[in-house]
Amino acid sequence: MNICVTGGAGYIGSFIVRQLVDAGHRVVVVDNLCKGHASAVDARAQFVLADCGDRTAMADLFRRQGVQAVVHMAAFSLVGESVTEPGNYYRNNFVASLSLIEAMLSAGVKRLVFSSTAATYGEPADQPITEEFATEPINPYGRAKLMVEQALADFVQAFEIGAVSLRYFNVAGALPDGSLGEDHDPETHLIPLVLAAAAGRRDRISIFGDDYPTPDGTCVRDYIHVLDLADAHVRAIDAAQPGALKVYNLGNGDGFSVRQVIEAAQGVVGRTIPTAVAPRRAGDPPVLVASSAKIARELGWEPRRGLEQILADAWAWHRSHPDGYAD
Repeated sequence: MNICVTGGAGYIGSFIVRQLVDAGHRVVVVDNLCKGHASAVDARAQFVLADCGDRTAMADLFRRQGVQAVVHMAAFSLVGESVTEPGNYYRNNFVASLSLIEAMLSAGVKRLVFSSTAATYGEPADQPITEEFATEPINPYGRAKLMVEQALADFVQAFEIGAVSLRYFNVAGALPDGSLGEDHDPETHLIPLVLAAAAGRRDRISIFGDDYPTPDGTCVRDYIHVLDLADAHVRAIDAAQPGALKVYNLGNGDGFSVRQVIEAAQGVVGRTIPTAVAPRRAGDPPVLVASSAKIARELGWEPRRGLEQILADAWAWHRSHPDGYAD
């Protein structure tokens, strides 16, 4: 198929592009590079420097390229920033997504895979989280993503497009050879921060709260390897059937506390990682763990890589790219 990946120069998007090309698809990447890296884009894909929220330009690109499906990855993704700058998140993550969907309709593109988030669930009381749980996001990032899902349901009904929304939990990891990985500025994710401390690029790793109702008092999260996540997107393209919106969780199904992640990382890097306990952050639920039983049942997808593999691959990336991508 001819597939457009918006945000394909970003961390997760670059892995999806690579797997799509490996699977034999023709891929065009659209990215404005406000967060992504041109050097992360697979050389076998076509790169277009553009804003996916430009409806006219995107419709024209879809027609010229004969695009048959869109994987929509382009978004801002910092929860804290969404609280202090909500307008940017609603414009970039919601309004631009509406423009993209309308560009698809104008060009006759009928398949969409949407990058959503576990933040749509808010702070559920029970675990593991299934797709049937109430969606009660507690920040603008989660609300904007949920708004796109709600709009997609209406577009699916009105125009018979096929859409799949994938709700991610914590994504980490890299290619095992260290050639492709995670490079954010600022970095807010636990695993790259832990490895930066292991490499001496940070003085210590802060543990935000050690008095949660968990076995060791620190927050528990579900971590999924970026390669497993990308595989789910490749499968989801075929699952985007006309007239249906399908929603799937993407997680490993196992929960690891902050201290467990740090201990596992110490085993991978072979050294002690300095830590310091800091006050809790507002809005951090004690436990977030996914049930991915639905996508396993319907699409045959299952995660194949556990926490140690995630850490080992991420460490290979950090050692070979201590300063991230050259660009």
